[in-house]
Amino acid sequence: MSDKVVYVEDTADFENKVLNSKEPVLVDFWAEWCSPCKMIAPALDELADAYDGRAKIAKVNVDQQRELAVKYHVRSIPMLLVFKNGEVQNQQIGAVGKAQLAGMLDKALA
Repeated sequence: MSDKVVYVEDTADFENKVLNSKEPVLVDFWAEWCSPCKMIAPALDELADAYDGRAKIAKVNVDQQRELAVKYHVRSIPMLLVFKNGEVQNQQIGAVGKAQLAGMLDKALA
C-alpha cells in the first residue's frame, strides 16, 4: 500500500484534500466488501507513487462517507472521478486497468 494515497475522513476533509487541491485528484469511491475495488487498489497505489507531485489519488469509503456517495451519485463501485479545480473532469464506473486510470490522470494534466 502506497503512503501517497490520501484517505478522506469526512466531508470537510474531502473539500480540503480534493476540491481545494492544486493538482488533479483521482478519487476512488470504494468499500471493504467490494472485490473489484480490491482488484484495482494495487494499480492506484502504483499511480499514487508515479504521479506524486503532479496528481493525487484519494479514496472515499462509501460505507463510512454516505453523504459524499450520495452527493456524487455513486450507485456502483468502484466509481472513479477525476477532479480538477474542484470540478469533476472525468468518470469511470467499474474496475479498469492501470493504463486506463493513468490515461484519465494524463488527460487532467494536459
